[in-house]
Amino acid sequence: MGHLSISHGQRNQGLCMTAAAIALVAGLALLIWSADRFVEGTAATARHAGMPPLMIGMVVIGFGTSAPELFVSVISSSQGNPGLAMGNAYGSNIANIALILGLTALIQPISFHSQALRKELPLLFMVTLLTAFLLWDGKLTRLDAWILLMFFGALMTWTIVLGFRHRGDSLDLETERGLSVHDMPKKQAFFWLFTGLVVLIVSSRILVWGAVEMAQWFGISDLLIGLTIVALGTSLPELASALMAARRGEHDLALGNVLGSNLFNTLAVVGIAGAIHPLAVPEEVIHRDILVMGVLTASLFVIGYGFRGPGRITRLEGGLLFTVYIFYMGWLINSVLQIY
Repeated sequence: MGHLSISHGQRNQGLCMTAAAIALVAGLALLIWSADRFVEGTAATARHAGMPPLMIGMVVIGFGTSAPELFVSVISSSQGNPGLAMGNAYGSNIANIALILGLTALIQPISFHSQALRKELPLLFMVTLLTAFLLWDGKLTRLDAWILLMFFGALMTWTIVLGFRHRGDSLDLETERGLSVHDMPKKQAFFWLFTGLVVLIVSSRILVWGAVEMAQWFGISDLLIGLTIVALGTSLPELASALMAARRGEHDLALGNVLGSNLFNTLAVVGIAGAIHPLAVPEEVIHRDILVMGVLTASLFVIGYGFRGPGRITRLEGGLLFTVYIFYMGWLINSVLQIY
């Protein structure tokens, strides 16, 4: 009888594990699809509203591609899993620079001329330093979270002003061309904005449930799940955008998506997660994840700023960035294996 009850319990656990794995995969797939629809619908709606193309490129598209990270973080924090939110944000930032820009530059070297992006590069580096300073005591308090959100508000204000002042910027022109290619009627834009938003919310809930169940099943932290599977999945919209933009020769747009996404993740995603649920920051986040993110951000500033001319990421530099991502993932996988 005991044998039967154990078998029944094992069967239930196996079914739960299978359901969690399906939820994780399905949630990621729906998240990627809905994020793309949401960004396209929002960008088209913003264009119909008369928003300058530069502002659409920097705010709507750049920040809009971080919508998956935002919804995953809000839901996971509200359900008492802030580690997943933090891992998702920082893991996505690392993937954006090392995987997305590295892989894109390997396929086609990236050169950009936008003055707006030249201003965003040092800003991203300073924001990363601010994050490291706030989390150095091992806590993300509500005060820390509100400081990040206040900086995000200031960033949004600066971006809006920049969008109106820098008409004719190369990013402005590339965004205008991209919007013309993907032009859609106002009703269709509203439809995809609304549909994308609804599916984003639903798929985020599915994804968070699956990720937390998987973490509990394997006995690892939700932080590690956030840094690996979830971060990679939520970064796929940025990867697709960067590769398509680079293929069309829209290098400023490819970099702009990554910079906007990383700024949004660092300030808004982590800030909202901390405001909902303050959390203790594990030591490895400071000495491993934020360190890697900071080094990558500093290297992007150095190689991409273009001190002697237009900014450029060569194939060699792209290869180095991509290699860093491979080693970082190996580091994370090794930390999981040590648990067993």
